[in-house]
Amino acid sequence: MAHLRKSAEAGMTTAEYAVGTLAACAFAAVLMLVVKSGPVKSALAKVITAALGTGT
Repeated sequence: MAHLRKSAEAGMTTAEYAVGTLAACAFAAVLMLVVKSGPVKSALAKVITAALGTGT
């Protein structure tokens, strides 16, 4: 009986998956807004250009 109870609590339930997925999507949306902002976008371009050695 203890084995059944332990295995039933082993993983996330459907509601927990839904909340986790929603949180991940919200985080991704915020991250995309930050990355697409002007200062961050130009800083990333500078880093990539410097890493590739194609800058002046």
